[in-house]
Amino acid sequence: MKIALCNEVLASLSLERQCELAAALGYDGLEIAPFTLGAAPHALAASEIARVRSTVESFGLVVTGLHWLLVAPPGLSVTDPDASIRARTRDVVAALIALCAGLGGGVLVHGSPKQRRIAPGEDHATALGRLRDFLADAARVAETHGVVYCIEPLGRAETALVNTVAEAAALVREIDRPSLRTMIDTSAAGVSETQSVPELIDQWLPTGVIGHVQVNDPNRRAPGQGAMRFAPIFAALARHGWNRTVAVEPFDYVPDGAGSAAFAAGYLRGIRESLA
Repeated sequence: MKIALCNEVLASLSLERQCELAAALGYDGLEIAPFTLGAAPHALAASEIARVRSTVESFGLVVTGLHWLLVAPPGLSVTDPDASIRARTRDVVAALIALCAGLGGGVLVHGSPKQRRIAPGEDHATALGRLRDFLADAARVAETHGVVYCIEPLGRAETALVNTVAEAAALVREIDRPSLRTMIDTSAAGVSETQSVPELIDQWLPTGVIGHVQVNDPNRRAPGQGAMRFAPIFAALARHGWNRTVAVEPFDYVPDGAGSAAFAAGYLRGIRESLA
């Protein structure tokens, strides 16, 4: 089981310094938010993609994947009534899928709640249909690049569209492509699900629909900085043979980005080592 750091936690630092610090803290890789690479991450030149990958790998890390996909460029949406906006978003995401593969990553996490809002005056079914069509297209592109695209369930305070693993799994099964999966974000699960996270893992990992796991407390701080206990979560993952990446994604950095990353690394590495 590998532990990656979502790199926006250290976004105030250069990529080289991000990698240096993550490696020193014992992370295995970086999960990159494309907006940290520039205002138009979907348009990065091949030489720049190669430079980013080489920089990360020079510190003994790997790029595990991408998340926060639709922050940049501005004006993206998969549910907007304007078909031209949806088409532009599809084009950007296709380029980000290629970017993920070029960086050596294996998974893209589609959270982006602001870009999947239900438009005023429209109903849930219409927005869900647009999301479904988008995911089907993204899955086809992901398949050609050998990566997995994950639709992320998020809390109802963030979006009214896809709040639970069960809702996301229904989309995954309907589209029925191996390149499309859902995932478990422990913070979102802690506020949206009726089951505990270990119970969710026990129910859904055996089905094959889970493609990724992100860890953070429901208070949005790093794992171990709130009430949620992560030893049972890691034990459940180990029980089901999870040998892929677990990504650390706090949003509230206490005491700061570097301190949050350091706390999470020590806390989770201790849990992982206790299960070895």
